Amino acid sequence: MNKIEAFTSEQLKTEVPSFNIGDTVRIANKIKEGSRERIQMFEGVVIARRNGGISETFTVRRVSYGCGVEKTFPIHSPNVVSVEVIRYGKVRRAKLSYLRNRVGKAAKVKEDI
Repeated sequence: MNKIEAFTSEQLKTEVPSFNIGDTVRIANKIKEGSRERIQMFEGVVIARRNGGISETFTVRRVSYGCGVEKTFPIHSPNVVSVEVIRYGKVRRAKLSYLRNRVGKAAKVKEDI
């Protein structure tokens, strides 16, 4: 094992949150403002997930004040405090980029019961 692999395996989180594409999640994200730190929540639908070891990321979309907002979070980042699943979505695709063009009820994902 070389030094890069040793460093990345050391930085990986032991408990990775389990969620899928289409789920509505609430992410607690740590934000630094000057010398202060606070936790900000971001809630939305998971529209993409990229697997790749230490660089694994997921993209969350929500509509805020009529404007679509997307954020990409690294799963193994120390700034991502927790990921909480609120609703399980029923989808048939791996990437939900088509939701960007939808408005209103058409932009919703059916709930998996």
